[in-house]
Amino acid sequence: MRRTKASLIYRRTKNLRAVQILLGHTKLESTVRYLGIEVEDALEMAEQTEA
Repeated sequence: MRRTKASLIYRRTKNLRAVQILLGHTKLESTVRYLGIEVEDALEMAEQTEA
């Protein structure tokens, strides 16, 4: 259930940092692995949301 909600939030917002905080992960890589998305895509998205 937790993974499903996190995935839905990520798909709707594309805000990886928000999902990271929501899940309580200290490392972005943990969130990427948890969601099962490509690392390069996720890091690119994270950079775009921080800018």
